[in-house]
Amino acid sequence: MTKTRKITGGVIRPSGGGGRGGGRGRRRRESTVEEDLSRLITLADRLKKAAADADSWRSECSQLTDRADLITAVLRAVARRLSSLPHQPPYSAPVRRVAASADRSLDRAISFARRCRRRRRLLLPSPAALLRFLIPFAATGAADFRRALAHLDASLADLRWLLSLYPYDDGEGGVVASVGVGLSLPPIAATDPVLSYVWTFVAAVQMASRPSDRADAAQSLANLARDGHRNRWVIVDEGGVPPLLALLEYRDDEASQSAAAAALSNLCTDRELISTVADAFAIPVIVQTLSDSTSTRLQSQLASLISRMAALDALACEEFAREDAILPLVALLSSDVPLGDDVNTAPPPSMKASLSTRSSRVSVAHGGGDVDESPAAKLELKTACAEALWMLCKGSIESSRKVAETVALLCLAKLMETEEDQLQLNCLRTVMEIAAAAESNADLRGSAFKKNSSAAKSVVEQLLRLAQQGRSPSVQAAAVRALGSLARTFPAREARVLRPLVAQLGNQDSDVSAEAAMALGKFASSDNYLCVAHAAAIVELEGVRPLMRLLRPGEKSQLPGLVLLCCLASHVPRHEALDRERVLLTLESVRRRAVARHPSLVELLPRAIRQLQLYGHQAQSYIGFER
Repeated sequence: MTKTRKITGGVIRPSGGGGRGGGRGRRRRESTVEEDLSRLITLADRLKKAAADADSWRSECSQLTDRADLITAVLRAVARRLSSLPHQPPYSAPVRRVAASADRSLDRAISFARRCRRRRRLLLPSPAALLRFLIPFAATGAADFRRALAHLDASLADLRWLLSLYPYDDGEGGVVASVGVGLSLPPIAATDPVLSYVWTFVAAVQMASRPSDRADAAQSLANLARDGHRNRWVIVDEGGVPPLLALLEYRDDEASQSAAAAALSNLCTDRELISTVADAFAIPVIVQTLSDSTSTRLQSQLASLISRMAALDALACEEFAREDAILPLVALLSSDVPLGDDVNTAPPPSMKASLSTRSSRVSVAHGGGDVDESPAAKLELKTACAEALWMLCKGSIESSRKVAETVALLCLAKLMETEEDQLQLNCLRTVMEIAAAAESNADLRGSAFKKNSSAAKSVVEQLLRLAQQGRSPSVQAAAVRALGSLARTFPAREARVLRPLVAQLGNQDSDVSAEAAMALGKFASSDNYLCVAHAAAIVELEGVRPLMRLLRPGEKSQLPGLVLLCCLASHVPRHEALDRERVLLTLESVRRRAVARHPSLVELLPRAIRQLQLYGHQAQSYIGFER
């Protein structure tokens, strides 16, 4: 069953059946603009005939005839104007809305005119026939005609406004753009001025002859979209997306492309809007424009747009991956970054050629002396590209694999080493998502983080450095999480990796300490083949004492701390450090409360207690104790 969604602009549209999976069943053919105008002309002729046949209210009916003549003339002028436009098909949303309003006005006027025609009947009609004869005259009065004339005048004003909206031939071989006149309010938009503004700006985006006018109109749409959610839906429902995409593809004017990108970015603020924009085939256009553009400013805008769409709509994220948005993003991110010539970091030949082409285009643009090629602009571009890669890789094994197949891992490691602030954090988060995907996929884990890979070694080195020396808790937490996701890739008793993670158990920031406990829990988990060796290494690195401090009730780190402590107790119950810190007593004291609050501990916690009771040095003294 198709759901409906009411748009506050007065249009009711189905929410299902979009371009991505919609379109099931047979749809009724939508009439063309020419057919709509032709139908209105036919209705105007019917009104003239009905008014000419009237036997009463002749003066008022003559006014209806005059209005019908004026409407017919303006309708023919609108039809000629539309057919003469160089842009075919023309922007038709306002024409359809005005035509629908004029249709209702003409129908109402025809109904009033027909009431004024006497019916010839017998000299002695029946009472029922007499009543039917008198009702039209009782129901039709001067007020009704005034309303009918007012509706016709409003429709006539709307049609004249349409003439001001579209450009026309000046008779000397030139085209006069009259879209600026459309900023006046037609009667149809008197209660909703946004409609008039949207129609005017969209018409200018599609049909204005000067690039500066198109850029100004697109920027005006961007401002309208920024001002409110309803404005965004009005722009989308009134057909504003296709002209903006066409303007985005117009490579001869960077200002127009930038304004179109800003408008699309302001439109894409939630999943439903992004889905509607994507249904207009926006994603291939965005990716192609990003690949072809040489403007740092436009590339930054498009990368930010990709990031926003991918973050809010999973389907859009998948479509960007299918359209190979990752390649231009990696090329832009790796420009001016020395990667070296290590064969282990090289992508496949076809991908290498594609990256080389894009990188050379970027280098040419950067060397061209454009005004926006400042260090700040380049930094903004790299930051936006890193964020887009982060959003594309988030929760996606396929996107993570595509990123890992390029030189992106080595590039990310270099930027994590040399950059700071947001760019460093975005690169780190991208690595974190790739590591999370590798944790659940053995093939990706083996290809992206193989032992002889220089890129993998560089990434791990930077993760270790940031886990210890990160300038902010968010950086340290992300680095620690990434190391935890790579737990299965490290050999037994890897003190180089475990030492900084154990040190972060005592971090003053609760987020970092919780992440450290979760990361170490992946090393010591039974799912890890080397869990016993890792658990012994954690205990020997004096990780039990700071771990005990994380078990305080109400702390964010209590659950991951308990999980890690149970893993240590299960795998190395004989270690004297566990007896020294009274681990058995602690686990028994929190057993009931912890299991009740965290069902994941139902099996893990009793097994740890059982192991300590069986193999602990002083286990017997704790048996039966429970707080």
